[in-house]
Amino acid sequence: MEVRRITINIAGRNYPLNVPAAEEETLRKVGKQIEGMIKDFEQNFDVRDKQDALAMCALKLGTNAEVSLINNEKNINATSDRLMQISRLLDAVDK
Repeated sequence: MEVRRITINIAGRNYPLNVPAAEEETLRKVGKQIEGMIKDFEQNFDVRDKQDALAMCALKLGTNAEVSLINNEKNINATSDRLMQISRLLDAVDK
């Protein structure tokens, strides 16, 4: 596995990271997303302290991740229910 050394700038600070090459693009995208969120919070919510902006980013990203997990679980359950219904229908046809 190839590992690359990259630097991500968030809130005016550089963070050097050793990352698998396959994850580099994702980390860079997330870094840009966080930077965009910080700018959004600073412009739209009069946030001046970078730590406050970062805390708000963490809350928003955590909430998004939790909502995604809940939605995925609902989708998995709905798919499982549909597959069970199909299975029952096929069993009824075979009899």
